[in-house]
Amino acid sequence: MVAGSSTPPPQPALSSFDTTVFDKKNTTATISTVHPDIIETHILTRLDGPTLASASCASAQLRALASQEDLWTNICHTTWPSTTSQRVRHVISEFPNGSRSFFSDAFPLATRPASSRNSSENPDLPSELISAVDIYYKKELIFSKVVETETETSWFKCSPFRVDLLDQKEAVSTRITHPDTEDTCRDLEDDMELSWIIIDPTGKRAMNLSSQRPVSVHRHWLSGDVQVKFAAVVGGGSSGTATELAQCGVVVTCGGSARGEMHVREVSLQVEDMDGMFLNGKDSLERSSCSKVQMLANGNSTLRFVV
Repeated sequence: MVAGSSTPPPQPALSSFDTTVFDKKNTTATISTVHPDIIETHILTRLDGPTLASASCASAQLRALASQEDLWTNICHTTWPSTTSQRVRHVISEFPNGSRSFFSDAFPLATRPASSRNSSENPDLPSELISAVDIYYKKELIFSKVVETETETSWFKCSPFRVDLLDQKEAVSTRITHPDTEDTCRDLEDDMELSWIIIDPTGKRAMNLSSQRPVSVHRHWLSGDVQVKFAAVVGGGSSGTATELAQCGVVVTCGGSARGEMHVREVSLQVEDMDGMFLNGKDSLERSSCSKVQMLANGNSTLRFVV
């Protein structure tokens, strides 16, 4: 777990990649005239994940250079510090294309709607789930944790699905000033970001169940605790039923301290159907095992859809 870490989120990278370069005489030349070591060491290492993926489509040479595992490993670690844990690193290494496959699964990209699939077509459900969670405030990492959840017990399958990252009496200190009014909660809505990656180590798959930015921020009138909510919508249930779509809700609860700073007291994930009923572990696994990520913009925030 990390609180107040100085580790910065990914720095702004080149947003496009052009294979045409210019020499001192202002004549054009192709990217092949640049030594591969220079490209790999001084250019590709400066790109973020989406830009690196775009660069790999520009030429066969760039595709080979951009496929280096070290590049994608560093991008994953920079984008999601929780992936530096030994357990997650080992699981990612077993993905078909290692860190590149993991990034493709976990990075939130807008996609076209996919055709719905019946849950009976799902592959075997995973025997465990790994949650890799990172929270940023104003681009500073304030929380990072990895939790493993065993999914084969009858208790898990029949009980409402819930993953808690903190124990009841556990809290993580931050540098965030506790808001005095509802108006100051807007800073959290604008500046807090969360990534919750669910990893299936058996099926070698991953998905990000977060809207990245909050969909709502509320301050309790009595206790003063601030509840920040992130959400994603998943499909996979029977058409026309309450479980056709389900919402994965992540709640981050922050309380005040004697010094006026906020402590993170709760980070949890639950899944509910269209009627607001919480799904049990088995039904929640079926939603996540057959899902494909989508995103829809909603005002200043983004609501992620998984179908």
